[in-house]
Amino acid sequence: MRDTGHRPPRPAAGRRPRVPAPRPRPAPPRATVPPGLRTAAAYTWRLLLFGITGYLVVQVLGELQLPVVALFLALVITSVLRPLVDLLARLMPRALAVLVSFLTAIALVLGVLTLVGTTVAGEWSRLGEELHGGLARLDHSLSGAPFHVRPGTVTDFRSKLGEFLSEHRSTLISTAISSAGRVVELVTTAALGLFCSVFFLHSGDRMWGWAERQLPAGARSVWSRAGRVGWQTFAGYTRGVLIVASTNAVLVGIALSVLGVPLVLPLTVLEFVAALVPLIGSPIALAIASLVALAVRGPVVALLVLGLIVVIGQIEGHLLHPLVLGWSVRIHPVAVALSVTGGAVLAGVLGAVVAVPVVSVAWAVISELRDGSPAAPPRAPPPAGKPHPGRR
Repeated sequence: MRDTGHRPPRPAAGRRPRVPAPRPRPAPPRATVPPGLRTAAAYTWRLLLFGITGYLVVQVLGELQLPVVALFLALVITSVLRPLVDLLARLMPRALAVLVSFLTAIALVLGVLTLVGTTVAGEWSRLGEELHGGLARLDHSLSGAPFHVRPGTVTDFRSKLGEFLSEHRSTLISTAISSAGRVVELVTTAALGLFCSVFFLHSGDRMWGWAERQLPAGARSVWSRAGRVGWQTFAGYTRGVLIVASTNAVLVGIALSVLGVPLVLPLTVLEFVAALVPLIGSPIALAIASLVALAVRGPVVALLVLGLIVVIGQIEGHLLHPLVLGWSVRIHPVAVALSVTGGAVLAGVLGAVVAVPVVSVAWAVISELRDGSPAAPPRAPPPAGKPHPGRR
């Protein structure tokens, strides 16, 4: 009996039956970091690395304070005397021009200091009498309305101050003697700064050229641009701040002379030196001048001297700084204030003086390297005997 039932086809020889592949299980969702958080983390570790580097640099400079201050002083002297040296170098050898410039500057500084000392010595006796009478008038003014201070308060304070100085005279003398080492450091720093400035004025260009040749060939153009812009900014700031300080000192000297305040010349020199610290130097000097005016001329004149703080500040902020420093220092007044404060916190008065030029130079270099494009290298001429690609 024949089997007529349906049979499945046999698989071809050498082939295995096809087995359906198992479906892959869906992978569990991974916790992805948001793009904003990833970007913030990338910037955070870079800023952290930058902050650690800056902190280490500040610590190293703090340990090397004497040579760093001497180098800064040498750069200041070089920026101030460089125009005079370049002018005299047209008429005489450069070494002689440097010598003449230094002797002129030293004579000018010593002359001003001698004049200040002579003025103080000549007015000292008269100043003592005026100070005694001014304190008596001040005591009388404070005892009335609206203060109603007990009579004799100012004179008692003066006598107590004298007693304190007489009782602690030995302590003050020992403190002054212990500070003699600091004076030696200052003299050493000044001598080293003068020594370096002589070479900067005489052959500073050759020294910078030699330093550039020690760098890799690809980095020379970048360092050349950075050095040129940094030096122009530093020199412009130094000369500009000297002009601003001189103008402030002249205005303050004229105002104090009109008001009849004694010690006009020493207070004028104090205003010049204090004005080298932006924003805070001039008000401090005028506050000291107002104390002298209060003790000698009375509260009305002292208030007028305090009013000079506002007047000088307006002239300096709206007239002198835009005209003199606007082309060399392009940083916001808020950045100036923060720089001065940060420099004072890190290094005291010296840090307040150095902060603004350092920040200005750093910002100028960053702006130049970010915005400026390096000069294209000159194209080599075609080899001899072959036509130029643009010619037929």
